[in-house]
Amino acid sequence: MSILEWLRPGIRIKRWIILGIAGIVFISFGLALLLGEPYRQYSYILLSVVLIVSGVAFIVFAVKRATKNLVYAIFDRDFKISLDSEKLSNLLYEKRILIKGPKIVAIGGGTGLSTMLRGLKNYSSNITAIVTVADDGGGSGILRNDLGMLPPGDIRNCILALADTEPIMERLLQYRFKEGMLKGQCFGNLFLAAMDGISPSFEDAVRSMSSVLAVTGKVLPVTLEDIKLCAELEDGYIICGESNIGRHHETHPGRIKRVFLEPDSPKALAEALEAIGEADVVVLGPGSLYTSILPNLLVDGICDAIKNSGAIKVYVCNVMTQPGETEGYTVYDHLRALEDHSYRSIVDYCIVNTAEVPPDIEKRYRDDGAEIVKVDYDNIMKTGVEIIGGDFLGISNNLVRHDPEKLAVAIISLVAEKVLARDRKRIIDYYYVKDRLKKMG
Repeated sequence: MSILEWLRPGIRIKRWIILGIAGIVFISFGLALLLGEPYRQYSYILLSVVLIVSGVAFIVFAVKRATKNLVYAIFDRDFKISLDSEKLSNLLYEKRILIKGPKIVAIGGGTGLSTMLRGLKNYSSNITAIVTVADDGGGSGILRNDLGMLPPGDIRNCILALADTEPIMERLLQYRFKEGMLKGQCFGNLFLAAMDGISPSFEDAVRSMSSVLAVTGKVLPVTLEDIKLCAELEDGYIICGESNIGRHHETHPGRIKRVFLEPDSPKALAEALEAIGEADVVVLGPGSLYTSILPNLLVDGICDAIKNSGAIKVYVCNVMTQPGETEGYTVYDHLRALEDHSYRSIVDYCIVNTAEVPPDIEKRYRDDGAEIVKVDYDNIMKTGVEIIGGDFLGISNNLVRHDPEKLAVAIISLVAEKVLARDRKRIIDYYYVKDRLKKMG
């Protein structure tokens, strides 16, 4: 075992071992004085007794505290991470480091956000997912209309992405009924709806579901207000409803000029603002630009919190354009849309995929009106945003997605070099994160 591994913080046992050793040393010196010089002065005898008694006290105290810390570390109910080692030392190390990991805030919604979270949870437990509640389609829309609750779909996906559950439990919560009155409805949505019914608020319902599923980090709705997402096209045509915006090209084609919320400027969840303020990194995306990411920035307080945060800000750009939202968009167009709905230089870095999409899959996307998002470096340079390019491609069920592990490595590496390495108080955290990146790689 190396000196670095021995000194790394784990479960606060080494300090008590050192105290116990000090107790043994005290007893040894005391006995040496008492037995070696039996006819010395009274003061020497008194000193010997003090050393022996102190040594015994040190040993007893050290044993009690070391045992308590060991038991607490093993049976702590907040220990919610997945274990990837059978050795107790590695188990306790992982618990300690993940809980002390970088503070990550991920903002967005849809499949993209939950995909990224699955990779990030391997490097930190300090993750807060801030999720849009503008969804009004599918099963979420039905529950929203029938029960008057906030849409649960995107929040459910993020909870499951961060959960430490058995595969059968995830399959159950993702199960969609195929027949009857519940046809098309997801069991996880119903579970969250039931939680909402027995909880004081939707926020408490999300927290309760997260607790039941042993979630790593937090999942928060961006606001608790009932909001509707609307879009204005370049010709002035207005479309209301998140589900309608995504397919407006079928009935009224046109480029989106802006999106807005009704009612205007809903209040952000206080806990979400607090998380952004304390973050090491704020990540926007990946996900649908106009229906998953931008709705969060329109909530009152979110942009100000991001602007005032000392965190580095990262945007994960989609691999493919999206019909109805971003046809013909380049990376620069995505960045410009972000700034138009927030403020200039909202992000410091932009992660883009530069790997080639398989030709057969690219053709199928092209037939549906989508194409690879082009990285127009010359225009991006004007924004001052630094591009992080690489192979972040992941193909799932013939659909183009980001690879969660590759994306997580890029984000965590950025945090390590730009945040942890520059803070002397966190230099040990830097080496631990780098070590974990090496082990996970």
